[in-house]
Amino acid sequence: MGSDNFHMADYPADVASEHRLADGRTVLIRPIRADDETEEQRFFAGLSDEAKSMRFMKFVGALNERLIHSFSHVDYEARMAFVCEHKGRIVGEARYSALPYERSCDFGIVIADDWHRSGIAGLLMDALIRQARAQGFDTMEGMVLRLNHPMLKFVRALGFELLPLPLDPTLVQVLKSLRPVGETIHSL
Repeated sequence: MGSDNFHMADYPADVASEHRLADGRTVLIRPIRADDETEEQRFFAGLSDEAKSMRFMKFVGALNERLIHSFSHVDYEARMAFVCEHKGRIVGEARYSALPYERSCDFGIVIADDWHRSGIAGLLMDALIRQARAQGFDTMEGMVLRLNHPMLKFVRALGFELLPLPLDPTLVQVLKSLRPVGETIHSL
């Protein structure tokens, strides 16, 4: 089956929302669309080397067309991505992908360098967490470089647990339960 032939749910326009930031700018948090491919390429090309290496945990030059295509073509169920748009420009994105075990998803987030500390990371993660819950995921998890202190502080504030990885001391696993308090997660 070709990569463009996967099942795609209808575009979930109902989860898009406009927000006014503390500095007065207005942004749109919305699910990514296939026609965002060119803007997604522009967004990643504009990230600093440091931002790319923190997001991908290694040095990344330009992202290849295949990866950008996969980033902009999601099924809105097992794979979801939200972008933050300001005046037609993508300035941040957060995404999850279902993991092959239990009911968990892996997440990633990256914000344009000139939009750090604007509040959009929290808006993106709020949308992503709400959507993952709506899709029935029990947990959201990720790997963060131990030296990425701003990200570790950010996810801790969102309620993620930080778990050291003895086999790779350069990374920290972060894990958040998506179930309501008091509801237990049943292992498969």
